Amino acid sequence: MPNAWDAGSARLIEAQGASAIATTSAGFAWALGYPDGRMLPFDEVIASVRRIVRVLEVPLSVDVENGYADDPQTVADHVMRLVDLGIAGINIEDGPDAASLLAAKIEAIRNAVARASLDLFVNARSDVFLANLVEKAKQPQEAITRGDLYASAGADGLFLPALVQPSDIQTIAGAIRRPLNVMALPGLADAATLGKLGVRRLSAGSGISQVVLGKAKAMAEAFLAHGRSEALDDRPLPYAEIQHLFA
Repeated sequence: MPNAWDAGSARLIEAQGASAIATTSAGFAWALGYPDGRMLPFDEVIASVRRIVRVLEVPLSVDVENGYADDPQTVADHVMRLVDLGIAGINIEDGPDAASLLAAKIEAIRNAVARASLDLFVNARSDVFLANLVEKAKQPQEAITRGDLYASAGADGLFLPALVQPSDIQTIAGAIRRPLNVMALPGLADAATLGKLGVRRLSAGSGISQVVLGKAKAMAEAFLAHGRSEALDDRPLPYAEIQHLFA
């Protein structure tokens, strides 16, 4: 599942054949002039998602970080504002928070969605591996424990960024009660191999947006240093093709 950071990138990814698209909270934040890490005002999230939904036909899953609040009911209210825009799913994370807090948020979200007689895929992200929430030897079992807790609260999937070891992937995939999602990182096996290990979703995370920003930095440096137009001739997407995406 490729991750977009604005309406333009979402539409471009859809045009390449993606059957569903997710957002990256990091890419969202950077595109809007904020650092990543729960700093983005929720009204900015709403505005960005509204623009993306307007140009997409495929389902959209939104990374809501921690729900942009600590109170479970406030988080549920935030999520329902996104559901009203037509999204199909969310990622919601524990990060440094207690696992019980994320479980309470998931339960509140699930109840709110049920009351509205709607549907939403809730992907529970745990940073056990990404943030080394416990010592390495205990990480697989901690991920399984949290996965069971989040499943009981109503999560539809478990997302474990920075999970890369095949043996750990296979162990966790076989032990949890929900589909396993991992994030693309250097050294991670390819999608076919991951599928055999039990993975059901591979997310690009902030990777595509980081590569795009890296390319933009290099091109800007070259243009500023030499002032030659050739610096801008590095496989540009033709203007007419870009225009056609939004016709």
